[in-house]
Amino acid sequence: MKKDWKEILTKEEFFVCRQKGTEPAFSGSYDKFFEDGQYFCKCCGSYLFNSKDKFNSGSGWPSFTSQAKEENILFLEDNSHGMRRIEVQCSKCRSHLGHVFDDGPSPSYKRFCINSLSLKFKKS
Repeated sequence: MKKDWKEILTKEEFFVCRQKGTEPAFSGSYDKFFEDGQYFCKCCGSYLFNSKDKFNSGSGWPSFTSQAKEENILFLEDNSHGMRRIEVQCSKCRSHLGHVFDDGPSPSYKRFCINSLSLKFKKS
């Protein structure tokens, strides 16, 4: 696994992916982006989300109703910042992706709220 993340990632990508940061709302390149394709981990290339599961949540971050492959996502309890949330990480490289909430549309009622900086998009 790559250990020289500061040489590979931009300063902003490193902050989000390796230090569990968050990009400012409405600033990410994939927030209002709705082309057909797949989303991969910026750090290791694992397949994470599909555009068919993307929706406009109005939150300011790309939102998905489900992950592409269950085994590629880790769920961890996050009690930082005085909140109780579920953090979403890439299972291969442990990159911080964002959080998942139970306020999404049916049928899953999930909203994977993901930082654009943690993703790479490949058009179908």
